[in-house]
Amino acid sequence: MILKKIFNPFAVARYMRTELIISLVLSVMVYYLYHFQHIQKFSLPFSVAAILGSALAIFLAFRNNNAYSRWWEARTIWGGIINNSRIFSRQIIANAEHAAHIGKSTIQETKDFQKELVYRQIAFAHCLRLHLRKQNDWQEIQHLIAEDEYHQLLVKQNKPNFLLQVQGGRIKEGMRAEILGAFDNISLEPTLAGFNNFQGACERIKNTPLLRQYHFFTKLFLLVFISLLPFSLITDFYKTGFPTLMIPVSMLISFVFSVMGKVGEVNEDPFENQITDIPMSSMCNTIERDLREMLGETDLPHKFEPKNGFLF
Repeated sequence: MILKKIFNPFAVARYMRTELIISLVLSVMVYYLYHFQHIQKFSLPFSVAAILGSALAIFLAFRNNNAYSRWWEARTIWGGIINNSRIFSRQIIANAEHAAHIGKSTIQETKDFQKELVYRQIAFAHCLRLHLRKQNDWQEIQHLIAEDEYHQLLVKQNKPNFLLQVQGGRIKEGMRAEILGAFDNISLEPTLAGFNNFQGACERIKNTPLLRQYHFFTKLFLLVFISLLPFSLITDFYKTGFPTLMIPVSMLISFVFSVMGKVGEVNEDPFENQITDIPMSSMCNTIERDLREMLGETDLPHKFEPKNGFLF
């Protein structure tokens, strides 16, 4: 996620180098062909570029709004994962401590059970992050779950779902062992089901791209606009007596529309581990720090901080 408010213009230019090179080549070509009177009959009125630019701007705005809606929905879902992880841990800790207080389980059994389920919830958050980013760094969660469970996890196709299944089974076992109360599942099951819903919502965004028609036609219309723009500007700039200004002005206008198109393109996929994505690594770090602190631990992971204006 980008946090800085000021961007390096040279870095932005490098990012948009393809569009700028196309605009530069076309503008220089049109200028020299017109200057040597080869294409005077083929110049276009500025109204052509104006009408096309207006239509393109509407199309870009519609696409960008939809792309931002996807990005914000993804951020909202992960906010729910953070909140529900805290709720789930609070329920596990409070319910298990109550059972120990009335003598249905030993203090050590209670602590072990609390730590196991809370650590598995932390593992779920990290696992979902890796699952959505299609990364295979599963050793990140190895210290959070039992060794045999970790080896079972490695062969599963949907690893976050497997952890939720194990979590649900352990809750039932905790009830049978009277570490949890007989009716604690009534409050725990909706919270656990919420994680399934959050995962499904993330997978929906991940696996269902923004309509490809928007992507294709935006690229096509943008290329047509960049190509026609120099032909529409050259006559007016010759009338002013500064025809060479057509080249930088054409590049500037093309740059503005290209940036508008690129903003929507990068925001429509919020789980690709890019600087424009939602900061899942930071949010998983928040979950781990908060949940381990709820267990009474003080040796917490280092808090993620922005680097060079970016938070991952």
